[in-house]
Amino acid sequence: MDWIMQAVLSFLAAIGFGIIFNAPRKMLFYCGFVGSAGWMIYSVFEVVSGDAVQASFLGAFVVALFAHIFAKRFKTPMIIFSVAGIIPLVPGGTAYNAMRHFVENDNLIAISFATKAFMISGAIAMGLVFAEVCIQLIFRSRFNKRNVRQL
Repeated sequence: MDWIMQAVLSFLAAIGFGIIFNAPRKMLFYCGFVGSAGWMIYSVFEVVSGDAVQASFLGAFVVALFAHIFAKRFKTPMIIFSVAGIIPLVPGGTAYNAMRHFVENDNLIAISFATKAFMISGAIAMGLVFAEVCIQLIFRSRFNKRNVRQL
């Protein structure tokens, strides 16, 4: 039941941010699907590996892959899906705890939380970039194969 609740809530969060960022109304379901898929991959791999950084990388990678697929399918910009889909992965609670501990003058604990938030944010960025590179390589190789066949 917990997995279903997480999937539904991440779906709704991604749709909510899709609305905030003025995504087209017809694409909101797909924005929610991208966010839910990314969060579920994150959740599964965090349980398996115990490392939130690796799980965030994989979740962001899946978000970017689905964003590319839906962008090609619906002929819309990829950013519509990726921005709304990445929101459930953002380490807002960790960043909040870092700031709270800085204010309370617990600097060692605050630095620990800040480092974790920074690493998770970097992993999200790297997951998005890595997926972009993989997609470009796949499309480039498909394009080159077509050109060779035509010659």
